[in-house]
Amino acid sequence: MTTKGIKTVLHPVSDLGKAKEMYAALLGIQPQTDSSYYVGFDIGGQHVGLVLGGGPQGMTSPVTYWEVADIEAKVAEVVAAGGAVNDPVREVGGGRVVATVTDPDGNVLGLLQDR
Repeated sequence: MTTKGIKTVLHPVSDLGKAKEMYAALLGIQPQTDSSYYVGFDIGGQHVGLVLGGGPQGMTSPVTYWEVADIEAKVAEVVAAGGAVNDPVREVGGGRVVATVTDPDGNVLGLLQDR
């Protein structure tokens, strides 16, 4: 089962205001989502998100989220191939479900499915 490609990249930041300004300059657009804990930019079919303090998942480095057709099946496939569940499948709103897995070297990889 193949993925549909990279859909979202989340970046943990310590100062949301400064990060928002820098990413707006980098991307050449203003954010479409702008709250006290999350800022999101949609550009070229991808989403770039800034997460204050790494969010509830405690991110310490950027996490790339790959879009998949069946998230439960993909998590099982990755685990069978030597990966491990980092954050189990969960709803995040708007019909989107996400999970993270780690590869054998501990790199965190995100998976997402829009239902």
